[in-house]
Amino acid sequence: MKLRDKLLLMYVLSVFIPIVVTNVVFYNVTSANIRSQKTRDAGMALNNLKNDLRVTIDQGVGLSYSLYTDPVFNDTISRSFQSHFEYIDAYNSYLKGQFSGQMNQGIRWYQVYTDNSTILSSGYIDRLTDDVRNSDWYVQFQAYSAPYPALISSDQMLSLVQRLDNLDTGGREQLLKIDLNMDMIKQYFHNSGFDGKVYLLDPGGHIQFSNDPTAEAQIGKRYSEIQFPNKMIPFELTYTGINYLEGWSLHGVMDEEIVLKEVRKSRSFVVWLACINFVLPSIIIAAMSRSIHVRLVRILKHMKKVKTQNFQTIPPEDARDEIGQLTMEFNRMTETIHNLIHEVYLADIQKKDLELKQQQAQLHALHSQINPHFLFNTLESVRMRSLIKGEKETAKIVHNMAKMFRKSISWNQNDVTVKEELELIESFLQIQKYRFGEKLQYTIEANPAVLMYRIPKMVILPFVENASIHGIESSPGVGIIQLFVSMENDQLQIRLTDNGIGMSQAKLEELLSYLDQNTDMGEHVGMKNAYSRLKLCYKNHFTFDIQTWEGEGTRIQIKLPLDPSAMPGD
Repeated sequence: MKLRDKLLLMYVLSVFIPIVVTNVVFYNVTSANIRSQKTRDAGMALNNLKNDLRVTIDQGVGLSYSLYTDPVFNDTISRSFQSHFEYIDAYNSYLKGQFSGQMNQGIRWYQVYTDNSTILSSGYIDRLTDDVRNSDWYVQFQAYSAPYPALISSDQMLSLVQRLDNLDTGGREQLLKIDLNMDMIKQYFHNSGFDGKVYLLDPGGHIQFSNDPTAEAQIGKRYSEIQFPNKMIPFELTYTGINYLEGWSLHGVMDEEIVLKEVRKSRSFVVWLACINFVLPSIIIAAMSRSIHVRLVRILKHMKKVKTQNFQTIPPEDARDEIGQLTMEFNRMTETIHNLIHEVYLADIQKKDLELKQQQAQLHALHSQINPHFLFNTLESVRMRSLIKGEKETAKIVHNMAKMFRKSISWNQNDVTVKEELELIESFLQIQKYRFGEKLQYTIEANPAVLMYRIPKMVILPFVENASIHGIESSPGVGIIQLFVSMENDQLQIRLTDNGIGMSQAKLEELLSYLDQNTDMGEHVGMKNAYSRLKLCYKNHFTFDIQTWEGEGTRIQIKLPLDPSAMPGD
C-alpha cells in the first residue's frame, strides 16, 4: 500500500470508525435506557391501575357478601307475606334500613331481584320478571354456578351478580346485581399514567373496557384479532388467586416511537457533534499527510533515477523532521555511490573478472583429469570378474550400473525416446530389486505405439526413484511399483503408482508448493528438477497430478502432448 493509503486507512480505523461506533453505541445505549425506564414506568402505572380497579370491584364484592351472609335479610325476602301491608311494614321496619348506607364511590347502583310474588317492587328490591330473565346480563350469569359474585360486562357496564341462596329460600330465585361506577373506572383508565392504550379483557379474551377512543367498536371483540403496528411494546397483567376476578386481565400497548420521542429529538444534536468530530481531524490529518506524501514522493523519484545511474541530488530544505534528515542522508549517499563507481567499482570489476577466469581454468583442469570411459571400463572389469567367479547376480547389478552410466555419458541430446527412458528405469529397478529382494515388486507396461516418441531425458526416473526410496523403503510389507505408458487423445499418458506409506494432505500441499518454488529445499531435488524441465519444455501444455493416501500409497499421472509442434526436440 502507498503511504497515502496507509494514512487514509489509519484515519479510517483510528478516527472515523471509532467516532461512528462511539456515537452509534451512545445513541443505542441511551435509547435502550430510556426504553427500559419508560417500560418500567408503564408497568408500574398498569399495576397501579390493576390495584385501583380491584379496590373498586372489592367495594361491590363487600356489599355482595354482606347481603349474602345476612340471615335476617335473606329470610325476609324469601318469606311469603299475607298482604301488601305486611310487606310494607317489614320493608319500613327492616329492609329500608338495611339498604341505607350501603352505597359508596365504587358502586353506581345495586338491585335485588326475586321471584317472590308477595313482594312489591320498591326501592332496591324488584321482581324477577321475564324481561329481566331475557336481559343480556342474566343470560351471561346462567353460565356461573359458584357461590361467589360473578363479574359480568353488559351494555358497557361492569356488574357483580350473585345468587342469594346462602339460606333456604323455599325454591325461590333471588339475585343481587351491583353496577360498578363506570365514571370512576373511566377516570382510573384515563389518569393511570400509562402512555398508551389499556384494555380490560374477560377470561375469554374479549375486550370489555378500554381507554382507546375507538373502544366502543371494539367492545366484545377478541383482543388477539386487533392489528397493532410492529413497533409496539406489549404489557399484560392477569388477576390470579381471586375467585371473582380469575382470568380477567389488563393489556397495555405502547408505541415505541412515542417512548423514544425524547431520544429522537437529540438525534440531530448527535449528528452535528459527529460531523464536527469528523471535520476537524480530517483537516488536520489531510494537511499533515499531504506534507509527508509530497516530500516522500520527491525522494522516491530521485531514488528511481539512481537505477539509471543518474545521481542527481535533492534540493535541500529547512525541514528538521525525519523526512528532512532522510533527504540529507540520501544526498550524501548519492554522492558517495557516484564516487565509488568511478573510483572503485571499475577496478573491482577487472579484478573479479580475472579471478573468475582463473577459477574456470582450474575447473577445466579438474574435469580433464576425470575420464568417464575409465570408470565405465572399471565397472566392466568388475562385472567380468564376477562372472568368472560365478557371482551372476552381482554381475547383473554391475551390468545395470554400467548401462546407466553409459547412458549418462552417451546421451548428448536433451531428449530421448520413451523406449530409452524405460530401459534406464528398468536398469534402476533391477538395482533396487537387488537391494530390497522380494520386498520390491514392479511392472512396466508401455503401448508400442509410443516407444519412439521423444521426451526430455530422465524425466520419469526421478519419480520412480522417489517411489522406491521414500514410498517402498519405509513400508513394512511388500512394495509394488507399477508404471504404465499409453497414448490417449493425442497425449502421452504416464501413470506411476505404488503401495508405499503415502503422504498426509499437509505433506502433499507442502510438496506441491515446493515444486512450484524457485528455491531448493534440499529434498526431492530429482522430482523438482524433472518438474522444472517439464515446465521449460512444455510450458502450460502438460498435466501433472499427484494423488496420495496416507498408509496406502501414491499415484502420479503425467500427460504430455504428442503434437509435433510441442515435442522437446523441435
